Amino acid sequence: MLKKDYILSKDPVTIMIQVCSVALMIWARLTFGVRSFHATANTTQGELVTTGPYRWLRHPIYASIIYFIWASLISHPFTDAFAAVILISGGLLLRMVLEEKSLILTYKNYPEYSKRTKRVIPFIF
Repeated sequence: MLKKDYILSKDPVTIMIQVCSVALMIWARLTFGVRSFHATANTTQGELVTTGPYRWLRHPIYASIIYFIWASLISHPFTDAFAAVILISGGLLLRMVLEEKSLILTYKNYPEYSKRTKRVIPFIF
């Protein structure tokens, strides 16, 4: 059983990163619109979204999850936490690559969009 100290962080840097991650998630969801809020959502239905956080990131929802979990390593630098972060990040990266293959087929302007935006970290990656 986990102790309370292992679940909640008291580190202000971790808390700040995670709060910003949640804000990014909310901003991205609101920008993306209703089509991402139900179980049978078709994310390729409608126009390609390139506004809001999508102006700088191709996958801001996945990025917010990655930021959130990596920040947890600041306050919980344990082997099992690191392994979980690597597995989750790898899974999300694989999902991004596979999703982009579908987006290229759906949106003719996706290759151009992907050249000017990064996947997870603005201006870097």
